[in-house]
Amino acid sequence: MTARAAIVTVSDRASRGEYEDKGGPAAEAWLGGVVTSPLSITRDIIPDGRASVAATLRRLVAEGADLILVTGGTGPAPRDETPEGVADVVEKELAGFGEEMRRASLREVPTAILSRQSAGIAGKSLIITLPGKPAAIATCLDAVFAAVPYCLDLIGAGRIDTDPARIKAFRPKA
Repeated sequence: MTARAAIVTVSDRASRGEYEDKGGPAAEAWLGGVVTSPLSITRDIIPDGRASVAATLRRLVAEGADLILVTGGTGPAPRDETPEGVADVVEKELAGFGEEMRRASLREVPTAILSRQSAGIAGKSLIITLPGKPAAIATCLDAVFAAVPYCLDLIGAGRIDTDPARIKAFRPKA
């Protein structure tokens, strides 16, 4: 069975075509280099804002996305409302994801403490918010993805396997 991933870029400028989306392609390339099991990937580009994020996530959860990666809108600027939109949708927050992504990012830039990355579960979907910059996306996914396949197992989502040379997924022995 093919797992379904959705990548959502949150950016006013990219959604209007004024700025090239680099976050969505970077997240897709990262998944392509790590995930070894069948994975279908869709991408959306939406404007910043709590309502647009929440509406898009509700749609993707209803459509059966197993993993949803949201890039952008996690900073402190007035239009950065991705975490608020995610909070409107998730049923369970997974605070450890945000903590670990910030810890990994702090090794590279002191402004990582300004980031409001998070993760949570809605239905059978795992939602992870990421920064919008490609290098930061890789740093964050490298830091947390070992836990993603088992999390998907636990919530009844599609199975994802990884290339252990890149990311060794942790699954407890039965």
